Amino acid sequence: MSVLGISVLLYLVAMIPISFYAARFVRTSTDYVLAGRNLPFYMALATVFATWLGSESILGASSEMAEGGFLAVMQDPFGAGLCLILIGLFFARKLYALKHLTIGDYFRDRYNKTVAMLLSIAITVTYFGWVAAQFVALGIVMQFVFGMSLTTGILIAAGIVVIYTYIGGMWSVAIHDLVQTIIIVIGLVAIFISVLMEVGGLSAIITATPPEFFNLTPQEHTAKEWLALLAALMTIGLGSIPQQDVYQRAMSAKSASISMWASILGGVLYFTVVLIPLFLGLAARMLYPELIENGDSQLLIPTLVNEHTGLFIQVLFYGALLSAIMSTASAAILAPATLVAENIVRPFFPNLSDERLLKLIKGSVLTVAAGAILLAIKQGNIYDLVGSAYSITLVSAFVPLAAGLYWKKANNLGAVLAMFLGALAWQYAEHFGAEEAVVPSIIIGFLASIAGMIIGVLIERSFRTNKETPKEPLPASL
Repeated sequence: MSVLGISVLLYLVAMIPISFYAARFVRTSTDYVLAGRNLPFYMALATVFATWLGSESILGASSEMAEGGFLAVMQDPFGAGLCLILIGLFFARKLYALKHLTIGDYFRDRYNKTVAMLLSIAITVTYFGWVAAQFVALGIVMQFVFGMSLTTGILIAAGIVVIYTYIGGMWSVAIHDLVQTIIIVIGLVAIFISVLMEVGGLSAIITATPPEFFNLTPQEHTAKEWLALLAALMTIGLGSIPQQDVYQRAMSAKSASISMWASILGGVLYFTVVLIPLFLGLAARMLYPELIENGDSQLLIPTLVNEHTGLFIQVLFYGALLSAIMSTASAAILAPATLVAENIVRPFFPNLSDERLLKLIKGSVLTVAAGAILLAIKQGNIYDLVGSAYSITLVSAFVPLAAGLYWKKANNLGAVLAMFLGALAWQYAEHFGAEEAVVPSIIIGFLASIAGMIIGVLIERSFRTNKETPKEPLPASL
């Protein structure tokens, strides 16, 4: 085995003892899911920052950047960074004060158990694509380092992630995130400096890149292009706000103030750091245009690092890449497992003890991971797996969440209509709308979700008005 392979193997094995250390802090389901709401600022910042820094931002977004420039990566990192900042500004304090275990618990208490279960199912479904994307990226790393098949790489690397997530829960995620964030930042900066020296500096990359790649606004300035840009930002920027992994990372902080500032600064830090792999993608595009032509753009950065850097930088790169992917994957497995246990299964067993709930969550971790592994092996494209994941929550869960927090009149009927009308309108536009339609299907679904909430409120008001209006007395002669 090569020195690089030994280094990567040692890194993977080292993750497991950390999890056993983290398990010492787990006594209750709150410890397992929210780290006991006890993370100091530096740990909360690290874990919020790590929310999005995974396969899609290093391998997926960089390949999209190499093919289409900034306009091709509006979902991530622009939308993803925006999401964290919005959570800090508008959601963190309000949600933290409620002290719920899951985002599903919020829907249960604000609306009812039926709404909570339906939305929890919708949110859970989105995670399979997200986790699968991380497993695909892990498989690619194993393929490059050890020469094994993609499927074998997925099974081995995913197994390690599942083990350390199962053992320590959110405490394991948080401690790993702190260590891995340091490795990620150091590794990416070192790689970027090395590659710049190899290709002739940043100016060489910019000169070799088409000028339109750096545009942040549509070239034609048509309504269709502007709405497409807005849809890309909204998909993750708003659609991921009701997600359980984002919720549990932010809610694990020691205080509401820490939760808020960790989210805001985590979003800023995320966007700043992800600029590095985006420009690495442009450097790889300059050196290996044939990979784009052959449809292998996801291999651009690994090829760049393998061919143009020394062993030490390669160890840093794969360490940073594994750190990013594993930290994202672990929380993304724990999140839907918690929703399944707490908001989908537990309502059928109202007398379930906390000890049994903890066991149920751990069992759900294994179930979610198995489903994501199957999807990873079947699908394979990182960016597509991630981009499609958050459309569901945008059109079904965001409006009930935001309206519930900021509109006192939001009600159960409105939440149900927002969920179903949003999803139905989105799917109808997606499958039966004209390809040349000006308004993207995701925006149609989002507007239908808003309409559903308003209709539900108006219907309830109408019934209340009719009920409260006194009837005219009958004439005495009758």
